Amino acid sequence: MEDLEKLNNLIKLKKFWKNKKVFVTGHTGFKGSWLVLILNFLGARVAGYSLKPEFNPNLFTLAKVYKNLDQNTFADIRDYEKLENSINKFKPSIIIHMAAQPLVRDSYKRPKYTFEVNINGTLNLLNISKNIKSIRSGVIITSDKVYKNINHKKKIYNEHDKLGGLDPYSSSKSCAEFITNTYINSYFSYSNKYFATARAGNVIGGGDFSKDRIIPDFIKSLKKNKLSIRNPNAIRPWQHVFDPLVGYLMLAENLYNNDHNYTGAWNFGPSNQSNKKVLELVKSINKNFEQKIIIKIQPIVNFREEKILRLNSIKSKKLLNWKPKYNFNNSVKATCEWYKHFFNKQNMENFSKKQILDFFKI
Repeated sequence: MEDLEKLNNLIKLKKFWKNKKVFVTGHTGFKGSWLVLILNFLGARVAGYSLKPEFNPNLFTLAKVYKNLDQNTFADIRDYEKLENSINKFKPSIIIHMAAQPLVRDSYKRPKYTFEVNINGTLNLLNISKNIKSIRSGVIITSDKVYKNINHKKKIYNEHDKLGGLDPYSSSKSCAEFITNTYINSYFSYSNKYFATARAGNVIGGGDFSKDRIIPDFIKSLKKNKLSIRNPNAIRPWQHVFDPLVGYLMLAENLYNNDHNYTGAWNFGPSNQSNKKVLELVKSINKNFEQKIIIKIQPIVNFREEKILRLNSIKSKKLLNWKPKYNFNNSVKATCEWYKHFFNKQNMENFSKKQILDFFKI
C-alpha cells in the first residue's frame, strides 16, 4: 500500500511538471543545481539565471547541470535589465528564487554585498514578476535563520513566530520575507499570481563545496585528518537537500493551481529526531568514512551564531501532504556516498541522477 502511494505521488508530480516552464535563480549553486536536476527528472523545461559557479569543483559542472537547461544566463541578480530580459525571453509560468549570498560568516565580511544581493535581488525579481503575464506562481527561498531566536531550548519555530535575524545574512533574509509579503498583499493578491516564501533547515547532500559549511569543511579535512569546528554544541535541523526541494515544488504546484490559501510563509524542516548538535553530525560523517578525524574546537571572535534552530513543519505536512523522506542517518549516508564516488573519480552526472531516482523510487 505504501509503495503504491509513493508511485502515485511520483506519477502526479511528473504529470504536473511535464513541460512546465520554470525560471530558477541561483541555479549554479548547491541547492539550485540539485533543483535543476530534479526538475529535469520530472520533465520540466528550465531556465537558469545566476553568477557562474563560485567554487571549483562544483556540482553544476561535475553533474553537467547545464545540459538540463533550455536557457542558461550567467549574470548578477542585482542587474534589473538583464534579469527582466532573461525572464521575458523564456516566458516562464513558475519562478523559484534561490539566488543569494548564503553564508553567515561571509555576511560579516561583506555586509553591504549581502544586503544588496538578498534584498535588492528579491525586490528585482518580485517587481519584474508583477509585470509578466506568463508567470502564475513563485516560491522565494529564504532561511530558517529569519526567526528572532530567543535561545529557548524547547522553542521550535513555526511560520507565525516573530522574524528578526541579527547577523547580516539572517537580517537580509528577514527583509526578503517582508518584501515578499508586501508584494503578495499589495499586488499579487489582486491578480492571478500566487507567491510564497519557503524556509528550510540546514541542508546537507553531495556536491556542496562551499566555504564555512560543515560538510565541505569535513571533506577538505580528510587529507589532513584534522577538522576545526566553531560551535560543536549548536543544534541544527539537519536534512537532506532533496527533501526541502521537493517541498518547494509541491508548494509551487499548489500556488500554480490558483489558491491564495497557499501564499505566505512555509517551513520545510526535518523530524525532531534530526535536530542534532554539530558535533553529532561530524561524528556520524566520520563513522561513514571510517576515518579518525581529529576534531578541534576553534571559536571565532566577534562572530554571533545562534545556538539552537529548530523548525515546526506541521503546516507543510497537513496542507501540502509533504513530509521528509530521509531521516538523519539516511541523509548522512546519501551525502557520504556522493563524495565517495567523487573521490573515486566516478561519473558524477550519472551518479547524481541515480541518487535522485533512488530518492523517488518505490
